Amino acid sequence: MKKIDLFYGFVIGVIASIIGSYIFIVAFTPYSFLGGLQILKFEGKLGKIITLGAILNLLIFFGLLKYNKELMARGVILAMFILTIITLFV
Repeated sequence: MKKIDLFYGFVIGVIASIIGSYIFIVAFTPYSFLGGLQILKFEGKLGKIITLGAILNLLIFFGLLKYNKELMARGVILAMFILTIITLFV
């Protein structure tokens, strides 16, 4: 069992959440990404954006399971748990 795969899954999960948040902000709000992050943080909606960005992790999780990368899939779940904790405090 390679423990580095868990780390790779974690990194993939965090990057996928950032990409998902970027897509959501650019596609569904009139703001740019960095400006949108600042405005949504001021409005108290940043946690919701992070949560919506994490939806992309669901697709990655099932894709990793399909290719028998269970430890990487665990890393994606770990990233989702960490992002959930961050969302609670943001």
